[in-house]
Amino acid sequence: MGLKWEQGSVSVFAVAALILGFLMVVAVAGIGQVIVARERVVAAAEAGALAAAPVTFRPFGASGSAAVEADRLVRANGATLVRCDCSHNPRYDSRTATVTARLRVAVLGFQEIDLEHTAAAEFRPVDLISGPGWEPAGQG
Repeated sequence: MGLKWEQGSVSVFAVAALILGFLMVVAVAGIGQVIVARERVVAAAEAGALAAAPVTFRPFGASGSAAVEADRLVRANGATLVRCDCSHNPRYDSRTATVTARLRVAVLGFQEIDLEHTAAAEFRPVDLISGPGWEPAGQG
């Protein structure tokens, strides 16, 4: 048998261990929630940039606007379009469409944070005519 002052100390340690374990689970869940949200906002921005880039050369879709296409893909991924630097350019020069997306997430239902990501996609219209097997006139 233990001393009288040691009685019940195991219960105190067990409760402390349970509380510490619970707090660790909550922390890991919050971190996981932020990581998943971060991946969603990255995917949204990249999808928006990839959708907008070819529309800067030749309009298509319902409105023919690169910004509308970017917004459509960003929203489909659960985020909000913040900015789209993707102006129309009918020339065959290379261009880059840049899209910024934002996603608001409530971490563990307590604190809302905004996650933002900017992605860029390059489009080279000349590749449309100079794909595999294409040779300039007089060659070959």
